[in-house]
Amino acid sequence: MKKIQVLKPYYRVDECLDEIRECLEIGWTGMGFKTNELEDAWKKYTNLPNAYYVNSATSGLHVAFKLLKDEYKWDEKSEIITTPFTFVSTNHAIVYENMKPVFADVDDSLNLDPKSVEDKITPNTKAIIFVGIAGNANNLLEIIQIAKEHNLKIILDAAHMAGSKIDGKHVGFDVDVTVFSFQSVKNMPTADSGMVCFANEKLDKKSRIVSWLGINKDTYSRSNEGTYKWYYDVSDVGYKYHGNSVMASLGLVALKYLDQDNARRREITEAYIECLRDKVKYIQHENCTSSRHLFQIVVENREDVIEHLQASGIYPGVHYVDNTYYEPYSADENICSKSRYYSDRVLSLPLHLEMTQEDIQYVSQKVLEALDA
Repeated sequence: MKKIQVLKPYYRVDECLDEIRECLEIGWTGMGFKTNELEDAWKKYTNLPNAYYVNSATSGLHVAFKLLKDEYKWDEKSEIITTPFTFVSTNHAIVYENMKPVFADVDDSLNLDPKSVEDKITPNTKAIIFVGIAGNANNLLEIIQIAKEHNLKIILDAAHMAGSKIDGKHVGFDVDVTVFSFQSVKNMPTADSGMVCFANEKLDKKSRIVSWLGINKDTYSRSNEGTYKWYYDVSDVGYKYHGNSVMASLGLVALKYLDQDNARRREITEAYIECLRDKVKYIQHENCTSSRHLFQIVVENREDVIEHLQASGIYPGVHYVDNTYYEPYSADENICSKSRYYSDRVLSLPLHLEMTQEDIQYVSQKVLEALDA
């Protein structure tokens, strides 16, 4: 029986090996060289002013909150409006900096509901973090406007949004910082890495220091000053969050094909919709050109559906469990009804570049069988 996984990375192996071979031949696999090249390529692709390559999107989120907190003198009373419907990295990054996540509800797009966000604003609110679930930018412009009206910072968790665009512009515009993920099953896969993109150039420069243990000049820079400069200063206690050139090599290849690959993901999504139309509720992506990282349906008998699919060699996913189900975020006053509703019912069907039309039809058939059982 053929096994169909929910997500599966696709690598152009020969091109990836050629990029990595360059690193090995010159003997430079760490920060610099390819990481610099990928940062420049990402800025050109997204038209964002700054980009710093890190070892994961989680690291990037932590750096974003740390530097915004330091720059604007936030403290442990500071509140960040966020979503419970996300991977835990989003909210862990707030807690890392001893600030308070305040949960607003989602709407039928699975993104933050603007009205719920406005209802959660207090004198202690400092920022809003918007998560573009599955690449969907629905409500993003409204949330940006709310942030501006209330003089709040806005962080875009764009882990699923590599290639997502609004009116032809890549997401990341009009926000204070955007964090992308290039983890292995994301649309632009490496093994794990990410990009943190500050609008403020000063914070971009600080992100490079805080992500390199507080060291003021990285080794690659010191090695390209004519002769090796051994001396550096340590201005702060930082973290080891920087990316490396081997991962960046994979990213450089993936970026070349990102728009092409995302177009194929949208084709797969449309094929699913054609098979399931009027029979299964699915999460719609509106007001944007979505990267379509996921195709999510909504079912009442999710465990029965999962069991039937797995018996047929199909392995769907759940993205995501409402974070207030987890101990660190559980509290009655945090419960968001719509987030809970979808958390208990949403199911991600297989969506990756190796899927064929026959695979899509087979998965759809098995979903309908499970719903009719």
